[in-house]
Amino acid sequence: MSDDTGREQRHHDRMQRKKEVIDAKVAAAQEERGILLVNTGNGKGKSSAAFGVVARALGHGHQVAVVQFVKSRSDTGEEGFFRKFPEQVRWHVCGEGFTWETQDSNRDTLAAQAAWKIALGYLADETVNLVVFDEMTYAFKYGWLDLAEVLAAIAARPKMQSVIVTGRAAPEALVGAADTVTEMGMVKHAFKAGVKAMPGVEF
Repeated sequence: MSDDTGREQRHHDRMQRKKEVIDAKVAAAQEERGILLVNTGNGKGKSSAAFGVVARALGHGHQVAVVQFVKSRSDTGEEGFFRKFPEQVRWHVCGEGFTWETQDSNRDTLAAQAAWKIALGYLADETVNLVVFDEMTYAFKYGWLDLAEVLAAIAARPKMQSVIVTGRAAPEALVGAADTVTEMGMVKHAFKAGVKAMPGVEF
C-alpha cells in the first residue's frame, strides 16, 4: 500500500468513526421545543449574532420580535433592514442610551421596565416564534429588572418559542437556565486603535 493510499485510508477510517459518533448524537436529539440562547462576553458580535438568527427565522417564514433594552438609536443598519419585513418583524427600541450617557438611574429603570412590559406580551404570544432581548443583561447588572421574575416568564413561554438574550456579564442564573450559551471573546477591536465606528459594520 502506497503512502498516499494509506493516508487516505486512515482519513476515511477517522471520518467514519466521527460520522458514527455524530449520527448517534443526531439520533438521540429528538425533542422539539424552543430554546433559550444567551450571547455574552466582552467581545464584539453578541447582537450581530442574534440578528443573524433573526434573518434565519425570517427565511423560514417565522414571526419575530426584537426588544432593545439599552440602545436608543433608530438608525442602525439592522433595524433599517428588518423594518422592510413589517409582516414578520416587530422591532422596539426601548433604551435611553448607555448608562454613562444618561447618568440617570431612575430614567434607565423606567425605560427597562417599560421594555419588559412589551417583552411580556411577546412571551405570552404563541404566534411569535423568536424573541430577541438585546442587551438585556445590563438590566440585571444595574438592578432595573428582577432576574427571577424574568426567568420565570421565559420559562413559562410557549413551547415552540425561542428567546435570545444578549449583553455582557450574563448572570449565573441566566446562564444556568439557558440551553445554549456563547461567550464572545475580545482579541482586538478597531475602536481601541482610534478607528471610528462605521455604518454597516458597527451599527
